[in-house]
Amino acid sequence: MRVTDSKATRRMRSGVSAFTLVEVVVAVGVLGIMLVTLYLGISVGFSMTQSERENLRATQVMLERMEGIRLFTWDQLVDPTKNPPAFTNYFAPSSINLGVMYVGTMTVTTNISLTPSATYSANMRRVTVQASWTSRNVTHTRSMSTYVSKNGVQNYVFNN
Repeated sequence: MRVTDSKATRRMRSGVSAFTLVEVVVAVGVLGIMLVTLYLGISVGFSMTQSERENLRATQVMLERMEGIRLFTWDQLVDPTKNPPAFTNYFAPSSINLGVMYVGTMTVTTNISLTPSATYSANMRRVTVQASWTSRNVTHTRSMSTYVSKNGVQNYVFNN
């Protein structure tokens, strides 16, 4: 038995199976918007990751200096030969170059005023460590502060 299609049946089938030009243009537009959004999301994700790495490294650089303060005696804390006021450190994610340069300063304030005032404020100093770096033509700055007491941990370290 042989089945043949009539012209009307073929016409109906060909009209149902095709897309119109408007449908194709809309689909391509939606696909283009989705791809651009995906690309932007990925690039922002990489940018945020890089920024957080730089922030974390700045915190590590400042914390390294803060930890070193605990090893100084009371007199060495303000001695610029033992405790230099400026320093430089690098963050190199690859070994090809030195990466981001962190320029830091350390300030030791000798005459501090505490709130509320205290009788022992003459035996305390405020140490502030600040790190600055430039990334993507934007300068970033972070800082940390702590107090050091004349009768603090260093007396236990150096007297024993």
